[in-house]
Amino acid sequence: MKEKRLVLVRGLPGSGKTTLAEMLQSYQDAIMFSTDDLFMVDREYKFDASKLPEYHKKNIEKVEEKMEMVERMKGGDWDCMLDTIIVHNTFTEEWEMNPYYHLAEKYDWAVISLIVENRHEGKSTHDVPDVAIENMRSRFEIKL
Repeated sequence: MKEKRLVLVRGLPGSGKTTLAEMLQSYQDAIMFSTDDLFMVDREYKFDASKLPEYHKKNIEKVEEKMEMVERMKGGDWDCMLDTIIVHNTFTEEWEMNPYYHLAEKYDWAVISLIVENRHEGKSTHDVPDVAIENMRSRFEIKL
């Protein structure tokens, strides 16, 4: 049986989280999730801060649905099934990742947390204001 992996890709807006997640997905039997994807309307990013709590909850629920599906399929054609879930969000603080860690424990998935640095001076594709990015930078928690 393959090891099931939950990969949390973290970083500030513009750091390359989505690019890294897409690269990882291309090498794995993986599916990707991001709260930002829920703000896409007719192929256009329409951010609404009032929807953040709802969309984060929905993203967590979608991840759990996939984990439940994999659990139900145990013993079947497991070797050719999904074995990696990638979630790419900013995850600036520990509590934002906790629901995913709880899911991983509940369904017996290994967790890998990756931090993407912005050493290339990348810009946010979602036009996140510099002041918002600075606020995220100031609260970014790292556990080494």
